[in-house]
Amino acid sequence: MRVLMLAPQPFFEPRGAPFCVYQHVQALVKQGYDVDLVTYPYGEDVDLPGLHIYRTPSVPFVRNVKPGFSAAKFPLDLLVFLMALWRLCLGRYRLLYTHEEAALMGVVLAALFGCKHLYTMHCDLAQLMGENAFITTCVRAVQAFMLRKADAVIVLYPELALLVKRVTPFQRVYTLLPSAVDEGLPPATEEDAERLRRQWSLGAGPILLYTGTLEEYQGLDLLLRSAAIVRATLSEVRYVIVGGKPAQIMRLTRLACELGIGDIVLFTGQRSLAEMPQFMALADVLVSPRSKGTHVPLKIYTYLRSGKAILATDILSHTQVLTPAVALLVPPTPAALAQGTLELLQNSALAERLSRQSQSFAQEHYSWSTFLAKSRCIYQDFLS
Repeated sequence: MRVLMLAPQPFFEPRGAPFCVYQHVQALVKQGYDVDLVTYPYGEDVDLPGLHIYRTPSVPFVRNVKPGFSAAKFPLDLLVFLMALWRLCLGRYRLLYTHEEAALMGVVLAALFGCKHLYTMHCDLAQLMGENAFITTCVRAVQAFMLRKADAVIVLYPELALLVKRVTPFQRVYTLLPSAVDEGLPPATEEDAERLRRQWSLGAGPILLYTGTLEEYQGLDLLLRSAAIVRATLSEVRYVIVGGKPAQIMRLTRLACELGIGDIVLFTGQRSLAEMPQFMALADVLVSPRSKGTHVPLKIYTYLRSGKAILATDILSHTQVLTPAVALLVPPTPAALAQGTLELLQNSALAERLSRQSQSFAQEHYSWSTFLAKSRCIYQDFLS
């Protein structure tokens, strides 16, 4: 069966939403579906049997698209809609599979061409609109329309399922939590970790690792302020921050220098997925200092699988998946993050217990085999 998938984002880029799209594409082709993916002109090509990528033309003066809402999305989304319309005119698709705001296009196209529409909801779009009440209200109304008109909805974390049921109680909702993005990669060795220590001149002290985007809601300012407190007790500690755009790194580097910790914080910029196991092996503690939101960070599933101690803020973004049995959860403040860091670095028994339990938890609930089996059940039920 041929599936037309609409993904209004750069594909592929090593960040949350593109990773999720990749996992859903991979699950479809593993089950024998052919996927025609309509997406933005940016990103790396992906070679998967059964996947055909159709990219929109570029838009002048738009070189990339940041996570979340941006003005650049308006012309690009229009091009995604037109290309999807063209694909539907050329061939018959039984299933239209949309991600994020492309669900609005899916509602229109499914009605025009008589195909079933499956909407994958990554997050509450209204949360991305900032503090403008009028825009947030408009987006919430459009999102409710998309939820009601789709034939079924896949949500990526439990809080979204509750949101869908509040909006449209009789809608079919499937909860499909991601698996760790690095599961298929070979594990790193101690030699790999030591090589990275030498390469980045990290010394022999403990290392805290953060991976992901450097958007404001990720709480990197809280992490840096906590590092200034930790350094007063553990001068040999090092913070390695993987990810982010140059402008974001520049801003946080200035903050680190203002705090007097520029020499203990390393910003590596974006790194390839293939390097993630090596960075995970390097870490003593994996940290997610996110300060707000309900969207579960994709990094959490990789953190759980790594077998390293996890330090995370005690907010809904994390507690939908993390519990005190698998991570140390602290309030989203610099002082609490610093206290949690010191507790994990100075209490090896606690760190080892959390590491062991988190890895076992990930294998049971968030492995690729579990994701694939749940995907198969969802597609069979939806198409039956």
